[in-house]
Amino acid sequence: MAELARNNPVIGIFASDKGPGDPERASLMTQAGTLFAKRGAHLVCLWENGAGPLPLMTAAQTAGGSVSILADSSEGLPPTLAQVPVTVVPDAAARHARLAEEVQVLVALPGSLASASALFGAWSARGMTRPVVMLNRHKAFEVIKGFAGDVLSHALPGYDKNIQFSDTVDDLWNKVSWVLEQKR
Repeated sequence: MAELARNNPVIGIFASDKGPGDPERASLMTQAGTLFAKRGAHLVCLWENGAGPLPLMTAAQTAGGSVSILADSSEGLPPTLAQVPVTVVPDAAARHARLAEEVQVLVALPGSLASASALFGAWSARGMTRPVVMLNRHKAFEVIKGFAGDVLSHALPGYDKNIQFSDTVDDLWNKVSWVLEQKR
């Protein structure tokens, strides 16, 4: 993973575990998976309780991208993910911490409370505050944006270099590139 990170960013993706049933979320996941794959990023995704961002992973693979999965168990993975490397970490806190250790940046797409909780678990794991970029489509993360401005701005020096919000899928890459550049 270290060699990969030197050449291409390693991104932890948090997307709705309900996406395949929601056409708009599935479309956002497909766009994001394709975009990050074309930019050479390696995507690390969670697969929990038999669900994960399948449209995102499928799109990334179709576009020639690299994907790996951190799962709570190996059961429930669809056949389309048979070639994707899967690491099973049964404990949620340990799984989120492992994701935070493996990636350089966390990206959140609009989704469910479960994906937002997993994002917070990874972001706060073992004091490893990775930069976070959130797609604020339809103001999905507006509350977090307000919290960042009102609370984190006073408690976390340089918070604006660690938490960014994007309004479009295309702008996600710009924000990811920017936060990674700030870390160098």
